[in-house]
Amino acid sequence: MKVFGLSLDDVRGQAAFHAAQELNFPLLSDPDGSVASKYGVLPAGARFPQRKTFVIDPAGVLVHVDEKVDVTKHGAVIGEWIRGKK
Repeated sequence: MKVFGLSLDDVRGQAAFHAAQELNFPLLSDPDGSVASKYGVLPAGARFPQRKTFVIDPAGVLVHVDEKVDVTKHGAVIGEWIRGKK
């Protein structure tokens, strides 16, 4: 499985955040919001996207959307969901 993070921050901001948080997955930069808009997490005129997790299978099919992300336990929650599907 591959994990990616995405935000509206520019590449420099993403790199600084990635280093500060010591993340073990890549962060993608979407400064114009085009990707966030396509996933429906950036309403028109909004400055900040909604925090959601999308699980996409190896065939490119969207198989799960977590609409209520609690950053304090989200890794464990989504990990449990994925393990339950294997």
